[in-house]
Amino acid sequence: MQPVCAYTDYFVVVTGGNPRQTKGIWDEVHGRLKQENDLLPRSVEGALEATWIVGDYIDVVVHVFTPEAREYYRLEDLWDDVPHETVEAATA
Repeated sequence: MQPVCAYTDYFVVVTGGNPRQTKGIWDEVHGRLKQENDLLPRSVEGALEATWIVGDYIDVVVHVFTPEAREYYRLEDLWDDVPHETVEAATA
């Protein structure tokens, strides 16, 4: 994000299969960052509805979408001029 965005360095964009899974992903990310790194987000939006949860960690903004919300908002298209890196799905 650095070349075109002044308020954060990175966007992390993740997709869960449904709102329940999206909330579970967010809870895990939030919990690990808090427990392992003493990091708390400056703000969190969308955790109740859980179709698009945004956690602002200042240098990193985490977006957790349902497939429908990710398709609708299309952040990758909005920020197409920023370098992208795709990471395969993690397994437990």
